[in-house]
Amino acid sequence: MLVPKVLWLLVLIGFLGAEIYTVDARPRRILLDTDVDTDDIFALLYLLKQNRSEFELQAITINANAWTDAGHSINQIYDILYMMGRDDIPVGVGGEGEILPDGTILPDVGGFLPIIEQGISTAGGCRYRQAIPAGFGGRLDCDTNYGIRKGFLPQELHRRKVVADNSCPLCGRTEESTMHMLLECDGAREWDRQSLGQRHVLVLSDAQALVDSLVGNSCAVHWEILVVVDDIKELGGTESVIYVQIFRSYGVPSFLFYEENFLCASFGSCNYGMLTVLACKQGNRKYFPLRQPTAQQVMIDAVSAGPITVFIIGAHTNFAIFLMNSPHLKKNIEHIYVMGGGVRSRNQTGCCPKNASYSCKPQECGHLGNLFTDYTSNPYAEFNIFGDPFAAYQVVHSGIPVTLVPLDATNTIPINEKFFMEFEQRQDTYEAQYCFQSLKMARDTSFDDQFYSNYFMWDSFAIGVAVSIMRNSQNHHGENEFAEMEYMNITVVTSNKPYGISDGSNPFFDGRAIPKFSLQKNGVHSGHIQTGLRDPFCLVENGTGRCEDGYTKEVTAPEAVRVLVATQAKPNQDTSSPLDKEFFTSFLDVLNLPQQTGRFNLLTEFPYYKEVIHKPDFGTKKLGKSVVFDMDMSIGDFLALIYLLKVPVEVINLKGILVSATGWANAATIDVIYDVLHMMGRDDIPVGLGNIYALGQQDPSLPYVGDCKYIKAIPHGGGGFLDSDTLYGFARNLPRSPRRYTAEKSVKFGAPRDTDYPELRQPLALEVWNSIFKKMDPGSKITILTNGPLSNLAEIILSEKNTSSVIQDVYIVGAHISYDHKDKGNLFTVPSNEYAEFNMFLDPLAAKTVLDSEINITLIPLGIQRRVSSLPKILDKLQLTKKTPEAVFARRLLSRLYQLQQKHHSYHHMDTFLGEILGAVILAGDHPHLNLTLQAKPVNVLATGDVSKDGQITIDEKQGRLVKIVESINPMAFYDQFANLLSDKMQSAVIGSFDEQKRIWSTPPKQALIVQMKGVTKGETILQQ
Repeated sequence: MLVPKVLWLLVLIGFLGAEIYTVDARPRRILLDTDVDTDDIFALLYLLKQNRSEFELQAITINANAWTDAGHSINQIYDILYMMGRDDIPVGVGGEGEILPDGTILPDVGGFLPIIEQGISTAGGCRYRQAIPAGFGGRLDCDTNYGIRKGFLPQELHRRKVVADNSCPLCGRTEESTMHMLLECDGAREWDRQSLGQRHVLVLSDAQALVDSLVGNSCAVHWEILVVVDDIKELGGTESVIYVQIFRSYGVPSFLFYEENFLCASFGSCNYGMLTVLACKQGNRKYFPLRQPTAQQVMIDAVSAGPITVFIIGAHTNFAIFLMNSPHLKKNIEHIYVMGGGVRSRNQTGCCPKNASYSCKPQECGHLGNLFTDYTSNPYAEFNIFGDPFAAYQVVHSGIPVTLVPLDATNTIPINEKFFMEFEQRQDTYEAQYCFQSLKMARDTSFDDQFYSNYFMWDSFAIGVAVSIMRNSQNHHGENEFAEMEYMNITVVTSNKPYGISDGSNPFFDGRAIPKFSLQKNGVHSGHIQTGLRDPFCLVENGTGRCEDGYTKEVTAPEAVRVLVATQAKPNQDTSSPLDKEFFTSFLDVLNLPQQTGRFNLLTEFPYYKEVIHKPDFGTKKLGKSVVFDMDMSIGDFLALIYLLKVPVEVINLKGILVSATGWANAATIDVIYDVLHMMGRDDIPVGLGNIYALGQQDPSLPYVGDCKYIKAIPHGGGGFLDSDTLYGFARNLPRSPRRYTAEKSVKFGAPRDTDYPELRQPLALEVWNSIFKKMDPGSKITILTNGPLSNLAEIILSEKNTSSVIQDVYIVGAHISYDHKDKGNLFTVPSNEYAEFNMFLDPLAAKTVLDSEINITLIPLGIQRRVSSLPKILDKLQLTKKTPEAVFARRLLSRLYQLQQKHHSYHHMDTFLGEILGAVILAGDHPHLNLTLQAKPVNVLATGDVSKDGQITIDEKQGRLVKIVESINPMAFYDQFANLLSDKMQSAVIGSFDEQKRIWSTPPKQALIVQMKGVTKGETILQQ
């Protein structure tokens, strides 16, 4: 039995991730907390390239309340780690935990919100985050890495294989098979009998056979087993290793999900007890609802395992919550390195050039901080600390040694032209190429011509300083290769004097007999806390603000903490080098090392990779009515889009898609629309990106920032942005479209300069609308279906003199008409507003603009949507239909929503999204079996600025605008219509999934590139950039 014993040892080592080192050679363990902005990517890759015998990155946690959004950042990190061959590093993000009103911190608080805003859900305000642009030059460009991420980083291909020996590892007498393990193997029975309550691993090789045997042999098999089959296929199918854990337990079939990179599904009973199946596949890590490790889980696991050093290169929310909730683990934290703050710094951004004319007015020039959007209120703070000042205070005052790399030092290492040119010549690795392309796009899309004086090595420089200090850990004064160091006595300012006031700005104290977290009354946290960009308290007459929230300030006792501070970057010791800073040399040398290098990018991962555009050839078909779909990218909107694409083109000619970024998904999710269109063979349909902010929410002086007065009602975590941005984990199942958001700019559209490929620029919603209208035949009109906030439609109305001559009809999915006090809306995160519906509430001024206009409106209100919102019923219908790729995709997506709704309270509203499909079904034609009835009524929408009333619809006989309202429908006919159309082979998907796409990219071409099939031209090649 030597072979089985060796096998078990190998499995155990692989399963536990064990690594063996001698005591003296043990590497320094590192936990990285990052907000995944562009420079954080540089920092991460620089860290991954370090010698692993010296430094071992143990875990990554993502700060989700700063420069990126959780769903986009988690998948980018997974792809980077896959490229670098580091799928072993756990990554944590988010969590559905709560902070109770009394200050009790429950497990797994997600860090989506600063601590001061965190309550009992992941919905909340943006008093600090609103300083970060949500669109261009901000979160949109960080989420997509300027559009480079999707076209460069590889996505899953290789699968982990654990065993090559097919013999049974327990008895060794016959070939291993599912039936043998379950029914025949004496060794398995003995092992089961002796190991009840223990965790063991059996290695089986055929997931599908296992599922088939369970379906065939279990006494009670729930219908949801079909979902398990699909999920097992998704995580590897017959090519995966299956780990089976056997318990002597009986009962109702159920599902259990836990542990990163594992599917865990419990089901079946009978003679052999309950089986837990775990399918594991390398390189297939992605966000998955309720299976994604949380930030707090990953931190606790990493710190519990032994001494560790923490790097924080974003806001401090995650780590502060960890310290507050797990003080017993502080002993394992050796040191904290922080990038952020400004102690004695003088900001170079916004200064007038030496040769500037007298008209140049310096902006944030010379200020201590770098809040370029907020210097008139707060000239002291730096973005990372300002993201959550109270959290940063907890970290600095934790009693753990802290080294700070603030603006004092990073301001002395700007990206200069010589470094840029040297970097351009040194791109020998995939990681170097990814960093340079990102840096180049940051330069080419900068707001002004001062990139070389305003863009610095922030987080990457901090990582360089940290690892250099750690290499010289025997010296306690922080000597290192890259920065001058000095000890300073500092604190983090969290509120403004006078202390002890109660002005409604400070939730820690206002209205509380006992301050939250038992904070000291009249203490440093008890003053006015900045409420937003233009907080009147912070504004002064001379234009320089007085608020200090987030200021890393030099102070004396008792608030002072002795911190080691980097003060300036060291010059290059090689005076003959064109690089003037020592870290510049190290950065380029390390990124270009041949060791621990990236294995491939997207283009080289697949031997026959080719970008292909799929465009329809309608021939002599007479196209139907022209339709524009306006969507906010909720899950229901994507199902509605697929439905519209399935309607015969003789009925509906979908001319374009307008994207509202004021609703259920962040702007970067526009890439998922491109992927759906690619799957359905409709790369010809233009997609326009609408406004990022609701009407009236943009900052009047800086339109690229704004408030979140209404959109803060949408949860950031489960059932909200995190799931919408990832399509509940399914976005990466879609084939990759050659089209995607890019930050490319064009002088033609007002940019200061053309980038390399201005033709790839992302068009705006109004531009797409105008382009469609100009191509229409004289006298023809457009029908619009809106499935989100009415921001885009309001902009069209405000830009057109006579919209009724352009727009035929508008179908609005949204609004709630309440007929009695029990008939409530669906605004579940705003308890004070009982009767509004999300789409109307998220942009009430836009809703009022549209409903007060002269266009023909058909309203599909919440009440009628609720009548067609039975997930089990529509799943039954889809299960009985033919299996086109789009029907299978819809069924799996809806199945997941239903499972999530059963499992966690954060997903209680999942059936709401099913009702959003109704608009597409009604628009598509008069289906008599639907039994539709409509009635015209005069309606008015409230938009007064009062969140307890905004978005509510009233029947107003005197001042209301007459609209048609859908009042009844046959729900079963609706389910039938949706399922039957998706199962129709006509206008079906031309490429069903990313798996199908990668098989094409991995197989030599056997036929010409252009193949006519089902009226769709496949294979129109575009240039590879």
